[in-house]
Amino acid sequence: MLLVCDVGNTETTIGVACDGEIASHWRVITGVSRTPHEHALLLRGLLELGHVSYRAVSAAIVASVVPGVTSQLVDGIRHAFGVQAMVIDASSPLPITLDVEEPQTVGADRIINTLAASRIYERDCIVVDLGTATTYDCITRDAVFLGGVIAPGVLTSLETLTRRTSKLPATELRAPVQVLGRRTEECIRSGVVYGAVDAITGIVGRLQAEWPTDRVPLVIGTGGLAAMLAPFCPTLEIVDADLTLRGLRIAHELLSIRLAD
Repeated sequence: MLLVCDVGNTETTIGVACDGEIASHWRVITGVSRTPHEHALLLRGLLELGHVSYRAVSAAIVASVVPGVTSQLVDGIRHAFGVQAMVIDASSPLPITLDVEEPQTVGADRIINTLAASRIYERDCIVVDLGTATTYDCITRDAVFLGGVIAPGVLTSLETLTRRTSKLPATELRAPVQVLGRRTEECIRSGVVYGAVDAITGIVGRLQAEWPTDRVPLVIGTGGLAAMLAPFCPTLEIVDADLTLRGLRIAHELLSIRLAD
């Protein structure tokens, strides 16, 4: 069984893959300082919660955009399961061409998302990842990463709005009933959600207009907020909440074959 870990700025998603599928996954807060032993305890506890024996874990892979967490997590995995985790970054020998000016600066999550999209869907793709930042990553079906767009995330926009304005209350993000808000909280939800939806539609349209091939890219939504926004955003043709974890499984398989050769 393979342990897959996607370390984001706000949340870390941890899953286990078995027989080519993500069998279980969990989300924990990233911004909590943990020692390797605390990571080990957390990881074993999550597997126990999912009725998965820690002894079944035979390999692990990590994609992280938080360098301060990466080494502690890798050490924690070694303590918990006795395996050395693969760590993905821009130098990993994956079958993807980073056709950008500064390839070493491309985040591991963006590499994994686009690798997964090109392998699973076998089409030109735009991956819209709705996390702390909203990223739009473009890849051809031949696994050429073209670049993309990085914008403030939906929750980031909401928190900034309510924190930096003295009279706007902290507001839970949930789907608005209608565009026209009749209470302050409803106005905020409408502005944030429909603002994000219109931003997605606009940016995707601009990317499609600049697309370097005559193929129409498939638009895939992923990340924690994709499922909530999808009903309001027909631009998102597919919601694949597990895209990054599935990409990590694919990356582990490809790198294992390479190492075996």
